[in-house]
Amino acid sequence: MRIRPVATVAGALVGLAASMLPAAGAQAAERHHKVVTIAHRGASAYAPENTLAAVDAAADLGITWVENDVQRTKDGELVILHDTSLARTTNVEQVFPGRAPWNVGDFTLKEIEQLDAGSWFSPKFAGERVPTLEDYMDAVEDNDQKLLMELKAPELYPGIERQTLKELREDGWLDRDHVKNRLIVQSFNADSVKKVHSLRRDVKTGFLGTPGVAELPKYAAFADQINPQYKSIDAAYVSAVHKVKGPHGRPLEVFTWTVDDAPNAVKAAGQGVDGIISNKPDVIRDAVKKTGR
Repeated sequence: MRIRPVATVAGALVGLAASMLPAAGAQAAERHHKVVTIAHRGASAYAPENTLAAVDAAADLGITWVENDVQRTKDGELVILHDTSLARTTNVEQVFPGRAPWNVGDFTLKEIEQLDAGSWFSPKFAGERVPTLEDYMDAVEDNDQKLLMELKAPELYPGIERQTLKELREDGWLDRDHVKNRLIVQSFNADSVKKVHSLRRDVKTGFLGTPGVAELPKYAAFADQINPQYKSIDAAYVSAVHKVKGPHGRPLEVFTWTVDDAPNAVKAAGQGVDGIISNKPDVIRDAVKKTGR
């Protein structure tokens, strides 16, 4: 278990009041709910994305929810990285020249552990590593945070759903408290989300995308959330999503991404979203708080 001092920022402000705008033709009644702020790949505007430093940066800002991306190495280990290639966020081209396109699945964990995943962002983070899922979960646990976990390109890694759930269970993240309050698994791949739901029906799941309103009941059979890009939605769409009940009998939620400025944060909150995913979670949290939502 990684040892880290308790974050000194007082009070993790994760819920901010917001009002959902009524859909066209609906009664003009406000639905009050809290808007959760989620640190995208950790607080990735302030530390290299998907690293332990980014998790800690989110904690220091008082952000409880963090988002990450899970992939698998050549030798079957789970690691945290967004791109399917290591090239953008590590020095893999210098350490392993001639192995383009430097895909995660073409490297062993031992090889990936040799890479610098911080210098590209800032010299301050030189030597930061690509974390394993186990190390990442330890950091989130140590910080008393919650996790929005994305299975990245699961079609490249057959069986990653079962493997990820197995590791979550071994790390203590599939007990009643974690499943109920601290964990969501999402993906752009609907079949992958279905698989997670079929393996662990108690785990909360999200589909990344903007399905048509007529398609929502189909997704509601296996997803608790519809998580769209913020430019693709309006208040009417969010309202339509909320009217459909998910696999656990509750209205579907909407976590939208990736909002990094105050005006769009206020707009999204006004549209009635339940969560906002951001590289600058402190900016989003503070902007929505000022509106009284």
